Amino acid sequence: MEVCGTHTMSIARFGLKSVFPKRVNMISGPGCPVCVTPTEDIDKAIELARKDGVIVATFGDMLRVPGSFSTLEKEKAKGADVRIVYSPMDALAMARENPDKNVVLLGVGFETTSPGMAVAVKAAKKEKIDNFFVLAMFKTIPQALEKILKAGNRRIDAFLLPGHVSAVIGSKPYEFIAKKYKIPGVIGGFDSKDILKSIDMILTQIKNRRPEIGIEYSSVVKKEGNKSAIKLLNEVFKNVESNWRGIGRIPSSGLELRRAYSAFDASKKFRLKTKKAKDPAGCRCGDVLLGILDPERCPLFAKRCRPSNPVGPCMVSSEGACAAAFKYGRTIGNRTKN
Repeated sequence: MEVCGTHTMSIARFGLKSVFPKRVNMISGPGCPVCVTPTEDIDKAIELARKDGVIVATFGDMLRVPGSFSTLEKEKAKGADVRIVYSPMDALAMARENPDKNVVLLGVGFETTSPGMAVAVKAAKKEKIDNFFVLAMFKTIPQALEKILKAGNRRIDAFLLPGHVSAVIGSKPYEFIAKKYKIPGVIGGFDSKDILKSIDMILTQIKNRRPEIGIEYSSVVKKEGNKSAIKLLNEVFKNVESNWRGIGRIPSSGLELRRAYSAFDASKKFRLKTKKAKDPAGCRCGDVLLGILDPERCPLFAKRCRPSNPVGPCMVSSEGACAAAFKYGRTIGNRTKN
């Protein structure tokens, strides 16, 4: 299983599945932050967008993700003030420039993007900016992998682990995979050579029956991770239970602002409550994220669900497995259908 959505896209773009031997098969995992954000959280973002005096700041790939009854893109078309940002500091600047508005930044992402969010929150506190808020929807990867392994997915013999996330957290948080579950893992880069070398390292572990967590992406990833980023995350956020689309609730897999920074928590400021969400009928995105289903096996794939009219987030996101399969050639196992 390749965990990272960027790996999914690279594997599809380089056509690597078509050159692997039949005994080597890649399946996609829950490494797309947009894809694992549950409908209930999208509904909260839409609720915020409908409020007077609120600017919703978001990364662009969140615009078209379907909620129960709408999307941020549709709300924007109706007049909601929804703006695309390219970094958390863009949203903070927006709050400075619009003191009469409340700016809410959608905090979507893994350990890769959450340190940047923490920097923005700390800056807002230091500058005493009282109209900047974060709707925390962050997820952490290792806990999700353990949930998948506990579920007993027999398709997984090894993990190609995410390079970007691991640049922050290092390799230590994955060691339970090899020690507890006796499954190999390698943290890989994103070029075709990186991926092929990572697969070779994994196959060597399987051949030698010595599972461990290897680092192919050694120019970026260190065993102990980025200590400054980890310290920053621990200062601003605390781990809480979080709901993952298609996977369910996972203990300690989300991040919430600590009490010292709770004044910037959009859920508390606007008293947002979790409501029963309505997932799109027939969408199998959850099974794709778990590695149970290849995208092409979903009955909606390339029919009702296409990039021009996405039904689920796996087709919306630039890192989604369904989007990759549609864009670069439909691949079931190692057979490519162009």
